[in-house]
This record gives sequence, structure tokens and C-alpha cells, in this order.
Amino acid sequence: MKRKLRPGDWVQVRSKEEILATLDANGCLDGMPFMPEMLRFCGAKFQVLKRAHKTCDYSGIKPRSRWVNRTVHLNTRCDGSAHDGCQAGCLLYWKEVWLKLANGPAGEDCQFSAHAGKDVVLPAGGCTESDLWNHTKVPDAQCGTPTYVCQTTQIALATRKLEWWDMRQYLEDFWSGNVGLGRIFSGLLYSVYYHLSEAGIGVGRPMRWFYNQLRFLWGGPIWPRKPGLIPRGKPTPTITLNLQPGELVRVKSHEEILKTVSSDNLNRGMHWDAELVPYCGKTYRVRDRVSRIIHERTGKMQEMKSPCIILDSVVCQARYSACRMFCPKAMYPYWREIWLERVAAENNGRGGSAKSESADEEQILAAPHKGDSY
Repeated sequence: MKRKLRPGDWVQVRSKEEILATLDANGCLDGMPFMPEMLRFCGAKFQVLKRAHKTCDYSGIKPRSRWVNRTVHLNTRCDGSAHDGCQAGCLLYWKEVWLKLANGPAGEDCQFSAHAGKDVVLPAGGCTESDLWNHTKVPDAQCGTPTYVCQTTQIALATRKLEWWDMRQYLEDFWSGNVGLGRIFSGLLYSVYYHLSEAGIGVGRPMRWFYNQLRFLWGGPIWPRKPGLIPRGKPTPTITLNLQPGELVRVKSHEEILKTVSSDNLNRGMHWDAELVPYCGKTYRVRDRVSRIIHERTGKMQEMKSPCIILDSVVCQARYSACRMFCPKAMYPYWREIWLERVAAENNGRGGSAKSESADEEQILAAPHKGDSY
């Protein structure tokens, strides 16, 4: 067996015809769908972003990690064009057999290796492009709304169980080139420290205080899993900024944001997660206003009552998520506008109006980087 692809390797996406020949009648390989949104990348060259040897799965009651076989992430995201405009912007999964190993960046001559996927048993017959489109959703005669089929909703069928304590995943995190040794050490140290602080042995408060006093040593934020300051069930505030793609915003401080979420870290149903804390106080550009996403557990399209924001270059880093550390999925976190402030708002004439709404106005169930339980 040849080596697996690693971050930094140059690859070229195979032709549409080559990829269709690897798929079964449902447009899948080893349970992983090849979606119509991926066709536009055929023939293009990319560097491998991460080896997708594991991933987060939210199709069950509790989030979990799953092993993925011979799969990578490229710098390619789903645009939702074949799934009625889903705006989640998920990082796409690419089976190695759908790629060719290449030399050099786009524009240079390259030679290809057929190493990828030699251990994969390809299905006979393949499928057509029409088959891909026909399997993006399943009609529902009872409720009238279709159930969507995509890589995210099918992840449980394309993967196998991975226990959080299975140390092989952390070895592959390092040997794959996904995560540096220092990051792995600090992440595992934080995990042990956090679980000790939550063990109910009377040391939680001093451990959290000690963490905050010494965080300057590693340049990290304050204790990332602090509860919000609004009592559970009480109204949480909102603000309307009408932020648009391309605008610059600054993420408010962690302390300011805790004033807008309940003690269970919810703002009108959207979870404020520890994975968002490292971005506090920094400036980013708005990527999109999100109002519709496919629910990972149900496969149904979910319309948000209040649009939320995703920011350029801001993704879940899986630093603090229990049982899912170092997940390479890199999903976009969702931001309430009240957690952001427009940069130089006085110069562009746009202000915001604040109000409070019921804490259970909106319940969005999605990935952890979008909130462990929206």
C-alpha cells in the first residue's frame, strides 16, 4: 500500500467521468456521497489542507468522533447549489481515489500517480451525473418537505466508530502533519486539567483562577468554558446590525459576550461555544449572512428566525471540544450580531437597535463549532 496523502501534497481532482466510475448507484463510495457541488472542481489542482482521518458526527443524540478511511480535505467548500441553497459552507470530503498526486502548483506540468485508493474496492457500474442530482434529496409525503442527502448527513454511514480514548487518532494527528506536537501536548494537557476541574472534588474554582492567572505563559484566552451571566429561561438580548458580506467587524471580548448568554450559554437558542473564545477581540471580514442550513441530524432544511453571521478565516479549531479534539472538519462557527461590532461604524452610518427576545425563540441543532446545541 502506498502512503496516504498529507497536508501540502499537490493533487488534481480527477475528471467527472473517472469519478463517476468509482461510485455506486447512489452516487457514493464507501458510503461517502460525491455531491453535484463537487463537479466544478474536476480537473483543478489543490494542495491537501488536512488529512480527514477522523471527523465529528452530529447525527446522534450526542456528538461523537468517527474514523474516516483514505479521505482528505482540500480548500474547497460546498456552496449548497444542489441542496436548495444551504449556507453551511461545509468543508468537502475527498476520497483519495478521486484525486491524482501531482507535482507543483497550478499551471506547471505534472505527473500523476495512481497510488490513491489502491486498497479501495470500487463499485461496479458507477453512476451518471443525473444520478448525483437525483440523490440530493428524498421527498417526504407526510410533511411535504424533503430530506436532504449530503456528505454531512451521511457521515455516520461513511465512517466507523472512534472512541475518544483511542490514542491512535492523536498519533495520526501528528504523523499525518495535521497537528504539531506542541498543539497536541497543550490540547491534551488542557483536557486533563478541565476534567479535573469538573470532577466535583472542590478544586474547580481555584483551578480556573490559577488558569486565568497563568494564561499569559501560553498566550491563550481566559478559561474558555465560563457560563453566561443571564439566568436560564430569562430573555437574552439581541441587536440588529444588518451586517453584510465584506464588512469588517470586531468580535467582542469574552466578558462582554457572557453578558448576552444564559447560564447554559445560549442566546435565543444559539450556543456560545468555547471554540469561539480564541477569536474574541480580533477583527475579521463578514463572509455571509446565514438564514438556512440543513440540519445534520434530521436532514431537513432549517430556516433561522434571525440570520446569523459567518466570518472569513474563522473556523472551529477543535481545541476544547470533549471527545472531538483536533477534528479537521473546520466548520464555520455561527455568530449572533450582538457578539460582533462593526469596525468604524460611525463612519459608514450604520447603527444597531437592541431588544430582548425569549430564550427559546430559536433552537438550532448543528455542529459544535456552530454550537454544541443550538
